Amino acid sequence: MDEAATRVLLSEFGASLFARGFSVGSAGNISVRLPDGYLMTPTNSSLGRLDPDRLSKLDRNFQHIGGDKPSKEVFMHRAFYQARDDAGAVVHLHSTQATAISCLPDVDQSNPIPPLTPYFVMRVGRTMPIVPYYRPGDAAMEPAIHAAARDARAILLANHGPVVSGKTLTDAVYAAEELEEAAKLFLMLRGQSPRLLTAAQVDDLLTTFG
Repeated sequence: MDEAATRVLLSEFGASLFARGFSVGSAGNISVRLPDGYLMTPTNSSLGRLDPDRLSKLDRNFQHIGGDKPSKEVFMHRAFYQARDDAGAVVHLHSTQATAISCLPDVDQSNPIPPLTPYFVMRVGRTMPIVPYYRPGDAAMEPAIHAAARDARAILLANHGPVVSGKTLTDAVYAAEELEEAAKLFLMLRGQSPRLLTAAQVDDLLTTFG
């Protein structure tokens, strides 16, 4: 997919996520890797009203070279791209259910959502840690995100929301959507004893689907 088509697709995905309540106001940001750099949603922009021609363009060193000024959370995306060679896109949302889990002190901070469904495992992976709280926009969280992303395709920022990577922009968006559904299931089933996928079943899914 060329850059022009990628710009349109990113804007379409942003509008879809916004329309379904995955982000509100100017919350959330999306980026995608290009052969010569990165595209990113601009700072203080609404995912529901993105202009493909005004998306931020960054070079391979994450320096702003075109379009509107990028999100103040460039470092969050940089941490994922530098930690994961397989990251072709990164989606950060404030989706309600996943953010709710990021606020719970009594969940497993190393992997708060258990393997309830195969598609959660297939799209998000085996683990999804919660990174400790940092003020939004605080670049000091970059090393913590980088460390967590080395072993996880997705993380939760404590009291903030999810950050999800994927091989492609479509993969990253689908994974972010699947994460929100898994979070909803987890909250619905709290206090009960749901049947989880076994370790062997999780291994089979990851071996078969990557």
